[in-house]
Amino acid sequence: MMRARTPLLITTGLLAALVLAGCTSTPDAAPSVAASATATDLPAPDTDTSATPTTAPIDPTCENIIPKSTVDDFKSLGWTSQEEPFRIGATALDDGIQCKWGDAKVASDRVQIFGWAPIDDATARQAEKDLVASGWKLERDATGDYVTENPDWLGGRGADGYGLTYLFGDGWVKFADTRQSLLLVETPQ
Repeated sequence: MMRARTPLLITTGLLAALVLAGCTSTPDAAPSVAASATATDLPAPDTDTSATPTTAPIDPTCENIIPKSTVDDFKSLGWTSQEEPFRIGATALDDGIQCKWGDAKVASDRVQIFGWAPIDDATARQAEKDLVASGWKLERDATGDYVTENPDWLGGRGADGYGLTYLFGDGWVKFADTRQSLLLVETPQ
């Protein structure tokens, strides 16, 4: 009986931590940036047209790109989702989705944002290059390429200096309102 409640408690704790992280301001903390790049540091887009684009999984929705337990927690708070097209700057990824979760009955900026889309390599490289040219910061690790809004734009949002963040992986891109929230974004099944 206790085991069934443990995932809910962990998810609720994670949700509470994410909400608190969005409310905390640490202006004196220096952003933790492992490696940043400029637009000229990025490789040029691949012009090879023989690569086949990744096919999208079955219809991503606001309820299948994050864990069911998180969806249930949001709903228990009276939150609903608002579906939007997935965009990276001016580029729309038609097979993707971006979702804002919050209390639609209350005018507030207290929302959680999650997104997921399939993406081919050439489009991903160009999107990264465009974001970095606009002032976003690029970091690479074994998980993928993180492109985060400039920490100077945060105004106290985002733990550790990370606000809106894209994570580019192998054939997909994830998006969240903080880098930490990317942990909740899943490839839809």
